[in-house]
Amino acid sequence: MKTLKSIIAGLCVLGLAGCSLEEYPYGFYSENNFYKTEADAQAAVLYIYDAINYIEWSRSIVFLGDMNTDEMTPKGDAAASTQDLDAWRSNNFKSNTTLGNYFKYSYITINRANAVIKNVPNMNIDQSYKDRYVGEAYFMRAYSYFNLARNFGRVPIHLTPVETLEDTQVGLPENLDAMWDIIITDLKTACDLLDYYTVPETGRADLAAAQGLLAKAYLHIASAKDHGVPQYKDMTFDVDEYYAEAAKYAGYVVDNPEQTTYGFEENLLDIFDVNKPTGKEHIFIMSMDRTGESEGQYSKISKMYLPYISGATIYLKQGDTDEYIASHDGWGEYRTDLDFYDEAYETGDLRKEWLLVDEVYDANGNVTGSVDEGTFEYPFCRKYIDPEFQGDKTSTRPYLMRFSDIALTYAEAAGPTAKSYELVNKIRSRAGLGELRSGMSTDEFREAVLKEREVELAFEGNICYDLRRWNKMQDITAAKEQGLTAEDMVFYPLPSVETDLNPNL
Repeated sequence: MKTLKSIIAGLCVLGLAGCSLEEYPYGFYSENNFYKTEADAQAAVLYIYDAINYIEWSRSIVFLGDMNTDEMTPKGDAAASTQDLDAWRSNNFKSNTTLGNYFKYSYITINRANAVIKNVPNMNIDQSYKDRYVGEAYFMRAYSYFNLARNFGRVPIHLTPVETLEDTQVGLPENLDAMWDIIITDLKTACDLLDYYTVPETGRADLAAAQGLLAKAYLHIASAKDHGVPQYKDMTFDVDEYYAEAAKYAGYVVDNPEQTTYGFEENLLDIFDVNKPTGKEHIFIMSMDRTGESEGQYSKISKMYLPYISGATIYLKQGDTDEYIASHDGWGEYRTDLDFYDEAYETGDLRKEWLLVDEVYDANGNVTGSVDEGTFEYPFCRKYIDPEFQGDKTSTRPYLMRFSDIALTYAEAAGPTAKSYELVNKIRSRAGLGELRSGMSTDEFREAVLKEREVELAFEGNICYDLRRWNKMQDITAAKEQGLTAEDMVFYPLPSVETDLNPNL
């Protein structure tokens, strides 16, 4: 998906919830010169998705979902903002540039979605197009608030476009119930408007994405309250009811004869084949392509995971075959924690043996470097590899929502049912492991599913949120070293640029 600023540069999109207007201001759009044709509406929708391709947001997926746990560690000369997140130096969080950018670009997405929600229903175009585009806008608005809520708790809510300075001066929802009610309502609206794609569309969301995110939202708050997470434990909903809602909406994706687009890939490596972005696993995947003109249109994500290895081109073994694929080397920004590598995986888990690389080769399969030899320092994640890289340009894309994620969401929410066991055991079988022990209690089964999520979704920006909602963040190394509590780690503070500019926060 190409960046669409040149197509719809007349759209006004403001940056933050406060009055910082740091996104490039092209001037306020006018309904008199835009939103005339179906092509205009589609361009406006693609412009929503374009906002999450900014590297300031896309790289934050890892910084806020993985780097701040025991799964990953930064390189020694990483940016101060990265080191502060990794070490949980909370005194610096209000001014942390990564947190500030994540907040900012989330609201850029929200404002672009609000413009579509406001204007497209009044257009003289086919109703099916209206439903699809408005449904996508509701999904993306909910997706942004979902991510903001998991990281910051209550945040300013904008349900209409920010068009004046006064529009930015809004306060916070009364409580977490009100915050999450907005997310759930938007996702239910998206579900009413969207259909399933026949073939996945890279970079765009459909009904399965809306149902999957709604399931994740219900599970997040149900499990957080169930496990006594600070602030969540005071929410007023019934936990069992919300677990049931999570299972219901996840079931629409993973146990529904009407949904035939998405499913499990049989081969583990096929999930992460950069040339198969429309594979069955990919419910929602970011759109980046090596032919793009600027970063964000193309991706450098692989450079972040791969270490620097002298010689530039390296080769990686393809599973247990005799095939080798090429890759560039990298910058070593996202480093696998060695304790995680040693302890997280069961013996024989292909997700470790095939997807974490401790040895590299030449084109003929001769070993040219390894962790043991000291050629590079850590086993690196190879979920993001593009053998057709063009210099630093790749088509590697963040996996925003996978079928396996929603299958595990269903299993955790539903508990130890026959379907839940079937789904989890499918994932384990694909990874070369045996089935889960039968006859588990609900608590035992959910704990086993959490463990499965840790290794299945590793390096995809998930582990922090799972630890938070299970009230386990205070168990990571950085927390223990500083004596941090669950209350200290449940949310990041709102960025100071927001609280300084908005007197209503």
